[in-house]
Amino acid sequence: MVVNELLAAESIIAESVKGEGDYDIAIVGGGIVGATVACSLRNSGLRIALIEPQPKAIAASRRQAYALTLQTGRILDDIGVWGDILPKITTFYQISLSDSDHPNVINFEPRDLGTEALGYVGEHSIILTAMQRFLEDCAEVHWWCPATVKQVNYYSDRAEIEVETGEVIKTIKSRLVIAADGAKSPLREASGIKTKGWKYWQSCIAFTIQTEKHHNNVAFEKFWSSGPMGVLPLPGNRCQVVLTAPHSQANEWQKMDKGEFLELLEYRTGGVLGRLELLSDRIVFPVQLMQSDRYVNHRLALVGDAAHCCHPVGGQGLNMGIRDAGAIAEIVKKAYQWGEDIGDLKTLNRYQKWRRGENLLILGFTDFMDRVFSGNWRPKVILRRWGLWGLKKIRPLRYLSLRIMTGLFGRAPKITECK
Repeated sequence: MVVNELLAAESIIAESVKGEGDYDIAIVGGGIVGATVACSLRNSGLRIALIEPQPKAIAASRRQAYALTLQTGRILDDIGVWGDILPKITTFYQISLSDSDHPNVINFEPRDLGTEALGYVGEHSIILTAMQRFLEDCAEVHWWCPATVKQVNYYSDRAEIEVETGEVIKTIKSRLVIAADGAKSPLREASGIKTKGWKYWQSCIAFTIQTEKHHNNVAFEKFWSSGPMGVLPLPGNRCQVVLTAPHSQANEWQKMDKGEFLELLEYRTGGVLGRLELLSDRIVFPVQLMQSDRYVNHRLALVGDAAHCCHPVGGQGLNMGIRDAGAIAEIVKKAYQWGEDIGDLKTLNRYQKWRRGENLLILGFTDFMDRVFSGNWRPKVILRRWGLWGLKKIRPLRYLSLRIMTGLFGRAPKITECK
């Protein structure tokens, strides 16, 4: 009933009506990455249109959880939204790496990095709902929701965006368009920006489980010949699991009898979580590596999956997008304060130079991890076990790997310094 009332209220498009006119920035995509951009620009003096095809209640209802890096926590804290998120998610203090059922287990701890924790696991609904609340009283951010972008025309001093709300098409103007519209980004394709990459031979199965034993705030990554398996701790003795396997095997596991599947899962978790219970459907999705040839065009910037996609091993995807969001917000704020044109290529190239290279490093890191830690070819098995030994014994390698995994490698956005 409450959700239906929310949907009915949003169908009136009351928020978009009051936001008609000219904007400084139009963000296309009101998911976590797009909302992060808007939150980062809150009270900046810039007038923002946030265009999202789904009602806000539906956009926030997605059943998924993400590993959040230490850097992501710092960015969201800098923005001011972290205080509403942190008490409702899990902080983990150990990362456990192992190769299938081999006895050699590598445990990373905060002392290896000199931090208090190693990361977090947050559910989509908690993160996005907190961001939506954070923007509620911000007069400079206008939601066009539900609304769909039909076409964008770029001119020397502006972009004109045709937005469909219900059966009405309206045109809004903006100095900059930020595409946070996903891996198949229509804005990226319409602008002629090409991508490079490949589809993996694997799919992922994502689902939530209830555990008999407490997860002790440990994030697990187990490497099997079929592919990596991540187990992320959630509040209430729950875990988000992401299994990677060749396409056909992933589809078989999705259809497998629930009892048999839980037996497989209990074997793969080594019994450390005790008896398991499925709490959600098993969702199968293919994975790919993708990098856009460029992140910017005249009056256009790509963020998140619109700019890049990676293998989910290590849980880096959303974190890359949040760093993109923080970076574009910092660049735009500084340009606005300096009296520069925020949609000019000279301005936007600073963002591309910053983020494209750092994201390429993460793409390479996740691709290497998946390729080395999948398969049962004997030389590859020996290589990955030597690699795990190196992570255990060689302190500089251990430290560097942790810096990458926790997002602390590279340049961090400084959002509050631009206020």
